[in-house]
Amino acid sequence: MHYINILFHFFIDNFPSLKLISWLFPVSLVWSFSVLYLAGSLKIKFLWKTGYTRKLFHFLIFFSACLYQQLLGLPGVFILGWAVSIAVLYACYKGSNNLFYEALAREKDAPYRTKYILYSYIATFIGGVLANLLFGHYAIFGYAVTGIADAIAEPVGIKWGRHVYKAVSFDKKISVKSVEGSLAIMISSIISISMIVYSSGVFVTAFPMIILIAFVCTIVEAFSPSGTDNALLQLTASFLCSEFIYQHL
Repeated sequence: MHYINILFHFFIDNFPSLKLISWLFPVSLVWSFSVLYLAGSLKIKFLWKTGYTRKLFHFLIFFSACLYQQLLGLPGVFILGWAVSIAVLYACYKGSNNLFYEALAREKDAPYRTKYILYSYIATFIGGVLANLLFGHYAIFGYAVTGIADAIAEPVGIKWGRHVYKAVSFDKKISVKSVEGSLAIMISSIISISMIVYSSGVFVTAFPMIILIAFVCTIVEAFSPSGTDNALLQLTASFLCSEFIYQHL
């Protein structure tokens, strides 16, 4: 009951004002559908692979979350979350052959294409809520690592992945990742964390710890069951940065 009460107050205390909702929600809704339309168009009209279009949507939404958190605080992120939820659920409702759906649904996930869209969506939601609830403003590190590093890994794996390994899956389908994709996670995590820390003026002293955090994030992503990495990466990056970077900021 105690934890339910904490969660309840978390949402109530950060609930956006009607004034903010009145202008930001329509903007966020248009933005969410526009990003989804762009990703779908690139797949349908320009034959981009789903691994690219899915991660383009992923990157732009997480990048938006970083901006919202920096400029408008958590209430702004809540509004963005509502808008993205509507866009993603609408895509799932429309199903196969719809431009919005095809932007997100990987062919290799068949016959669980919708399920793996929802897995990632739920993981993102849970990871974002818990990262903010447990680690406060350090959640932005989770956004950055998940939004940039994880978004880059799959396209790198598709393009250059030669050394594959089996990933954990909740279903019978075989899910694989690549060493090259994991290396991209490592490098991108270093870059994304560094971009945030650099503005503090203590980048040099924090850099060794940034490398270690990026390595741990890479291991976590490698062993995350398919569809859960959006949550586990957010939590891992937020926790480690709150514990080991805070003294530098």
